[in-house]
Amino acid sequence: MKKWIISIVVACILLAVGLSFFTKQTISAQNVILSNQLFTADLSTAINQDAWEKGEVYLLNQKENKVNAQHKIAEDGKSIEISGLEEGAYTLFVKKKLGIGKARFMFHVYKEIQSIQSKQELTDYFTAVQKVIGDMNIGVMEEAETTSESKDSATAEGGGDYSTTNNQVEGVDEADSVKTNGTHIFTLSDNKVVIINVEDPANLKEETKLQLDNDFYPTQLLLSGETLMVIGQKNMYHTLEKGMNARSMEKIGMPMDSMTTVYFYDISNPTSPKLEREIATEGYLNGARLTNNTLYYVTTFYPNYWGMEEDSKIELRPHTFDSMVEGAEVTAIPYKDIAILPNTMQGSYSVITAIDLENLAENAVITKGYLGGSEQLYMSKENLYLTAGIYESEDLQANTMIWNSGTMNTEVFKFALEKTNIQFVTSSRITGSILNQFSMDEHNGYFRAVTTKGNNWNDNEPAENNLFILDEGMNIVGSLTGLAKEERIYSARFMGDKAYMVTFKETDPLFVIDVATPTAPKVLGELKIPGFSNYLHPLDETHLIGFGYETKSVAQSGSKEPIIMTEGMKVSLFDVTDFENPKELDTEIIGGQGTYSPIQYDHHALFEHSGKNLYGFPISVYEQSESNQYTDFKQDGALIYEITPENGIILKGNLLKQKTENQQYEEWEKSIQRMTYVENTLFTIAMQEIISYNLNTFEQISKLTY
Repeated sequence: MKKWIISIVVACILLAVGLSFFTKQTISAQNVILSNQLFTADLSTAINQDAWEKGEVYLLNQKENKVNAQHKIAEDGKSIEISGLEEGAYTLFVKKKLGIGKARFMFHVYKEIQSIQSKQELTDYFTAVQKVIGDMNIGVMEEAETTSESKDSATAEGGGDYSTTNNQVEGVDEADSVKTNGTHIFTLSDNKVVIINVEDPANLKEETKLQLDNDFYPTQLLLSGETLMVIGQKNMYHTLEKGMNARSMEKIGMPMDSMTTVYFYDISNPTSPKLEREIATEGYLNGARLTNNTLYYVTTFYPNYWGMEEDSKIELRPHTFDSMVEGAEVTAIPYKDIAILPNTMQGSYSVITAIDLENLAENAVITKGYLGGSEQLYMSKENLYLTAGIYESEDLQANTMIWNSGTMNTEVFKFALEKTNIQFVTSSRITGSILNQFSMDEHNGYFRAVTTKGNNWNDNEPAENNLFILDEGMNIVGSLTGLAKEERIYSARFMGDKAYMVTFKETDPLFVIDVATPTAPKVLGELKIPGFSNYLHPLDETHLIGFGYETKSVAQSGSKEPIIMTEGMKVSLFDVTDFENPKELDTEIIGGQGTYSPIQYDHHALFEHSGKNLYGFPISVYEQSESNQYTDFKQDGALIYEITPENGIILKGNLLKQKTENQQYEEWEKSIQRMTYVENTLFTIAMQEIISYNLNTFEQISKLTY
C-alpha cells in the first residue's frame, strides 16, 4: 500500500519536471498536498471566470472521472483554488488558448503525511531527487541575496537578579555561548566550558573547566535548573550495514559524519560537574530551543545519495547516538520515523530531536527525520515552523537549457509540539524569501511572515516585499503585496497587533503595519531616513530600537544611480505612538566605515537591563585614517546606553579600550563576546577573560583570565 503511494509521488515529480523542462510550463502547482489544504494552481495565461462551467478547466480523479470540486478562479484569471478533495491522485486540465491541446498537471492528495516503510521506497525518493537536481543544475541562475544577519522577542528581561538570553519568544529559551544562573557564569572557550563563580564580584573564581573531546567543537549552551547542556559538532563513527566490505568503504570515504551532539551535565556541584548523558543526531545544527523543560533541536542532513549507483549499500538515513542505550552505538533511525514533507523535493533531511529533561536519565530521545531541507526556524511554546526555499520558473529555453525567469518562494512547514510528541500539521507556500527568524511570528493562532520577492539585479522582476497571515490550518487569510519596490527587507519585528519592517536600497523606510484583523492587514505609516537597521528590538509598546548602519549617497560619474556607501554603526530610537506618522526620536552614530558589532547579525549579543533602561553591545570601532583613504582599527570593547522615550539615547558605560602601539586588529582572545549582569554587577565575557564592573558607575571591579 505504502509503496504505490511513494511510486505515485515519484511519478508526479518526474512528470512535473518533464513538463517544466521540455515544454513551456503553463501550470505551476504543488504536486503533493494534504486533504485539509487548498490546491492552488498558477497559470501562465489567464482564463475566464466561467472556464470551469464551460469545460475549459476540469479535474479528473485516478479513475479518470471528472470531479465536480469546490473551486475559485482569481480575478485576474491566472490562478485557481480547489478545495475539499479526498485522498487520491488527480490531474488538472486547462485548455490552451487558440485551440489545440491541453495543459495538464498531476498531483496527489493525502490525509496525512506519509512515512517511509522500506529501503526501496527511500531509494526511489532519492532517485527522483537526482533527476530533479541534475536537471536544475543546467544553467540555473541564482536569485537569493545574502544578508548580514544569521538564520538564528519578547524582550530579554532580566529576572530582577540576573540577565537572561535575548530570546525572540517569551518562555522559549534560545541556545547561546554564555549562560548564567545568578551565582555562576558558564561560557565557551575554544573546546572548553569555563564555569566561573560570580557571587563575589571582587573575587571572581574559576570553579572548573570542562575539557571536551578533541573532535567535539562546542558552539552553544542551554541551562535548565541544575542541568547544563553543551551543544556542538562532533565526528563519530557509525555502524556500517551488514555486508559492506573494505572496497565499498573506500567508495564512500571514511565512515564518519558530523553529528550535532549534546552533553548533559549535572551542575548541582559546580566545582565537579558530572556528565549524565550524551546524545547526537547526524547533520548540522539549524537551531536549538528549550521550553516546558523539553529540549528541541533541528539538524540538516545531506546523505550521499549520488553514490547509490556505485554502491547500493550506501545508508541514506540519518544516524543517532544515545549513551543511555545499551550498546551505545551510532545507528540509523528506523524507516517508520522518516516521512516525506509535502510540496518540496530536496536531497536533504530536516531532523527534529526532542528530550524531556524532567527525568533525564530515563526518558527516551525522540528523533524524526523529514525529507525536505530547512533553512529558517521559528518556535513558539506550542508549534515549530521550518522553512524551505523553493525555486520556481515558468520559462525554460529548450535549446539553450537556460532559465529566463523564475522566483524563489518559501514553503513553511508547521509541527505541533507537546513535550516530546512531534506531529507534522500541514504546510503552505508563500511568495518570496524569508530573511530570518524575526520575519516570522505566531499570535493568537495565526502565523505571520514577511518576505522579499525578486531582487535588485533583475530588471524583469525587481524586488518587492510582502506580508502574509495564515490561520491554524496554514491557509492564507490576509496579505499585503508589492511593498517597497526595488528594495529588500533588512529587518522585521512583530509586536502583538503590529508589524514593523525595514527595507533598504537608498534610504531606510520603516513600515508600520496593522495586523490586528488577520483578514485585512494594512500599512499605517512609513518613515524614510538614511541608513538601515539590521535588528529591531522593542523598547515598549510604542517605541523600537534599531541597530544597523548609517549610509551616504555618492554620485557616480556617467550614471543616474548613486553609490550607497555604508558608514559607521547606527543606533536609532523610533517612536510609533502615532502609527501613521512614525518618527526617529534620536540616533547615535559610532565610528566610521568598518565599525562592527556582532549584534548586526546575532541578536544574542544584545545586553539589556530593563529595570535600568540599559542596552549595550560589543563593538570594534574603525575610523578614517589620517594618512590615507582607508579606515583603521581604533579600539574595541563594549558600549552601554540608557535608552528612554523621554531622554533618548544617552551613553552610560564606555568600556572601549584603546589599541596598543602597532596594533592593527582586535585581540580575539580578549574581544568581548557577551555581557550579562547579576544584581548590581556587570560582567563582560571574552574568549579568555571575564571582567566585572559596577553597574551604576561602570568602574572596573576585578578581572579573571582563564
